[in-house]
Amino acid sequence: MSEGVVLAGAQQVSVPEISVAIPCRNEEVNAPLIARAVIEALEPVTRSFEIIFIDNASSDRTVEVVRELCRTDARIKLIVNSRNFGQMRSPTHAIYEARGEAVIGMCADFQDPPTMLPEFVARWRAGTPIVLGVRQSEKSGAILTAVRELSYALQKTFGDYQAIPNATGFGLYDRKVVDAIKAMNEPEPFFRGLLVETGFDIETITYQRPPRGGGKSNNNFFTLLDFALNGLAGSSKKLLRAPLYVAFFMALLTLFCLGGAVFAAVFGRSVQLWLLAAALEAQFGLIFGFLGLLGVQIKLISERTRNQALVLERERVNFPPET
Repeated sequence: MSEGVVLAGAQQVSVPEISVAIPCRNEEVNAPLIARAVIEALEPVTRSFEIIFIDNASSDRTVEVVRELCRTDARIKLIVNSRNFGQMRSPTHAIYEARGEAVIGMCADFQDPPTMLPEFVARWRAGTPIVLGVRQSEKSGAILTAVRELSYALQKTFGDYQAIPNATGFGLYDRKVVDAIKAMNEPEPFFRGLLVETGFDIETITYQRPPRGGGKSNNNFFTLLDFALNGLAGSSKKLLRAPLYVAFFMALLTLFCLGGAVFAAVFGRSVQLWLLAAALEAQFGLIFGFLGLLGVQIKLISERTRNQALVLERERVNFPPET
């Protein structure tokens, strides 16, 4: 895994060895601090890297602050989204736009410790294509903890692949991993799940997640719930087949009620309620059966037609003209 060619003056490389993608929204306080921390962590271990901030419709001075960072350091780049594209699409777009041989995804609020980056790079150089940080614990309210645990349970039960619990996506991904995920053309990419779907080897490093470095979190109960539901929907196409299983169960109930009607007729009992129940269950079975078949067709269509842009950009800073 070779380093890129270093040009004279401010560090500018044709292909940097490491790219760091940092999504941000209202992070005017943390942006310069995280940039400095990332530079301090990577300069001793690589001479070629870039930092890409992607701003997701900040209402504070985040864009102005990062634009000034770009002016003073060519290694820092900025993408400004035209609107808020959410917690899935915006960070993933930054990862896709990175040029490095390996890409690190991390948050701007210091809850993903920059001090772990050298270890990520070392394990990647040793041959591991995906290195993920897995938090040991995080202080959060009972409701948020319950939602998180429910999300993991649903993902384990219905997911097409098993996402790694307590891995937020903070980690390093080899170029071949990023290219493989990008080729999937997922319009709502649940990136941490897609990492598992690629099938590449994954190493994990546990860490104590520190408190937020500054500013105010953009997450609340509803944003986290929305993220969990989108992640489940995007990585659990098995749910589209769920109506077929309900239809099968209703068919069994219909047969049971018909058997009950025969039994009642033989012993001179009323069969009306048995037949009514059988008719209702058969109707529900047919409805769920058709829904299940539609779900299977939707799954096939989804797998064949994924070509929606992740974000629309308003501005770029320090990117080559051809990109």
